[in-house]
Amino acid sequence: MKRDYDLTTLAARAGEEARPEGNVPLVEPLYQSTVYAFPDLDALERTMSGEESGSFYYRNGTPNAATLERALAGLEGTDAALVAASGMAAISAALLGTLQSGDHVVADARVYGVTYALLAEELPRLGITTTFVDACDPGEVEAAFRPETRVLHVESLTNPLMTVPDVPRLAALAHARGALLSVDNTFASPAVFRPALHGADLVTHSVSKYLSGHSAAFGGVVCGQADLISSARTRLTRLGGTMGAFDAWMTMQGLKTLGLRMRAHSGNAQAVADVLANHPRVRAVYHPGLSDHPQFHRAMELYPQGFGGMLSADIEDAPAFVRALAGRIPLAPSLADVVTTLSWPWGTSHRALPEAERRRLGITPNLLRLSVGIEDIGDLLGDLEGALEVGGE
Repeated sequence: MKRDYDLTTLAARAGEEARPEGNVPLVEPLYQSTVYAFPDLDALERTMSGEESGSFYYRNGTPNAATLERALAGLEGTDAALVAASGMAAISAALLGTLQSGDHVVADARVYGVTYALLAEELPRLGITTTFVDACDPGEVEAAFRPETRVLHVESLTNPLMTVPDVPRLAALAHARGALLSVDNTFASPAVFRPALHGADLVTHSVSKYLSGHSAAFGGVVCGQADLISSARTRLTRLGGTMGAFDAWMTMQGLKTLGLRMRAHSGNAQAVADVLANHPRVRAVYHPGLSDHPQFHRAMELYPQGFGGMLSADIEDAPAFVRALAGRIPLAPSLADVVTTLSWPWGTSHRALPEAERRRLGITPNLLRLSVGIEDIGDLLGDLEGALEVGGE
């Protein structure tokens, strides 16, 4: 009898079908070969034509990448997936597989800084234009659509201010206009939100974040309908954005604990947000689990299992706070490790945005982003409260 397993179980068992027959290894082997030999021309033709699945050349994909693709498509609830050398390679492949010269994109102005630069500076060179909007304002989103609009791109939880777009409503809006909804789900992960189940057509991730979870593997993924993924794969292969076999293998190892990690990340981040929101040296905290968050009720509806480990805070004398945490909570320009890290969006993730745009969005020099890890919450709160006390002296 077929059972509907919890995502934690699906993640833990992901990749089992890739084990060789016989006396099997518990962990899929690493296939590092750059090329594969064939017994005859017919076998080569069947693989090259796609009649039979199989590997033939590294740039076209590896067995480890194929295993990861099947696992991530399953976790996101889509037909297929394509892994890439980075999160930006995945977003680029997704967009280039869908868009052509003359097309138009509507995108949330709060997207990751390099995504903003791709849309604002690189795609216009190909004749593709973008209008940036507040994705939490459906009226503004709808007004930005044109007859040539093909894609609406948002983030499920925005970086770094943690706004929560209404993905189901945006999907309906895009589809009514004949466009696709693309959602970057990096901050959430499928353990807490699956955009495709709410109408998204394309779902992207930087897999070096929560999917792998240990700052040790690099890559990206786009999940979606088989035809969309096939088109994205063609562009990615031609542009050479293939994920390395070792990164795919490492990501699979981290993926197996995704469910467990995300529960710990979510619980700890909520506790940290609650404490920081009541501290006199913290001017603002951005986390969907706080009752004064502008999309609190929507977040509670769409994210019943928690919000992941991300939050941001506007802290009085942020440089002193960072110095006080040295040796305990590192300043690192990334996120989603099992240990808590700090980041400075003004000078890292959103550096590519013009200063005026950063300030308009609420990204200021005193804004710090916390990627809350899975440490003991008492220890973590002790470190943070101690640093706030030192900074206030």
